[in-house]
Amino acid sequence: MQSTVGKNFQTGGLLTTRYGLALNLLWIGRLKFEDYEVENIRPLVTSSPLLSRLVTKFGERKLARLIGVTEIVMGSLIAAKPFAPRASALGSLAAVGTFATTLSFLATTPEAWEERRGEPKLSIAGQFLVKDIVLLGASLLTAAESLQANQHP
Repeated sequence: MQSTVGKNFQTGGLLTTRYGLALNLLWIGRLKFEDYEVENIRPLVTSSPLLSRLVTKFGERKLARLIGVTEIVMGSLIAAKPFAPRASALGSLAAVGTFATTLSFLATTPEAWEERRGEPKLSIAGQFLVKDIVLLGASLLTAAESLQANQHP
């Protein structure tokens, strides 16, 4: 009985993780088409050595929309696992790269830290970014589950 209960919790946890991750990416991707979100991500992308070049090339609004489309595609692919496990694995692996990139903002964005309090502490922006550790883990789990579903016995 205990193994059945544990298995049910594991299944529920994986489903919640997969579709929660997909929903987060879809919703946040949609927000990248709003002017206020372009303003919200400005300090993050302009401080990033990787993304600041893209800001120069595309401009803030176009880059935000490109990021948004990418997030929407990743969320859609992750959600497609029941009928397209390979595509879902690809979406999850792309999300791993995305969340690794956003976690790098902790090191590149001065606004992520409040240094005036003695030792460095996370600011509101830093607190927003640190949750991406959980989303990175969720992406790794959904990638593993999709890759396992794609294997033939």
